[in-house]
Amino acid sequence: MVLSKKRARKVIEEIIALFPDAKPSLNFNNYFELLVAVMLSAQTTDAAVNKATPALFEAYPSPQDMAAAGEADIAKYISRLGLYRNKAKFLKKCAQQLLDDFDGQVPQTRAELESLAGVGRKTANVVMSVGFGIPAFAVDTHVERICKHHDIVKKSATPLEVEKRVMDVLPPERWLPAHQAMIYFGRAICHPKNPECDHYPQLYNFKDI
Repeated sequence: MVLSKKRARKVIEEIIALFPDAKPSLNFNNYFELLVAVMLSAQTTDAAVNKATPALFEAYPSPQDMAAAGEADIAKYISRLGLYRNKAKFLKKCAQQLLDDFDGQVPQTRAELESLAGVGRKTANVVMSVGFGIPAFAVDTHVERICKHHDIVKKSATPLEVEKRVMDVLPPERWLPAHQAMIYFGRAICHPKNPECDHYPQLYNFKDI
């Protein structure tokens, strides 16, 4: 049974309370680096991305540099990441699109971001919220697992349904803190196997709600 809106909000707020200082774990210095890092993070860990990006960003510090590079050259810098050949192709095409369509700047709207090669809804939401401070809620594997494990959504919910549910439960200013805290909570406590959530009774205490 899916929790009521009040109970769902309590669970998420308790997760935020467990990790009140959660910050993005990807390393970046500007909007372009953030976009690239988030694109690379698909189906791999942020730690692995952070190992690859210093040399990548040094070689290709701008969309102009990356668009001028060959796919094989880009791939060399990210070869330890999952799907690196496809990611290299997307990075080169995305960089060219930034030049052709956005004067070399990373756009701020979801529609414009999703028009870029290799950029889906989750990546767009991260760039909007983390980069530009625009309220958005990104759903990754941790967020989806937590929301299903704690009955915030149905077990059959799609990532978009998870996103809409959390956005309905929380006010916009809590979307980014919730996303960041859920990532840490998913890594440390709500594991895919043998989750340790029952060690935190406050997540299940619904008295007076």
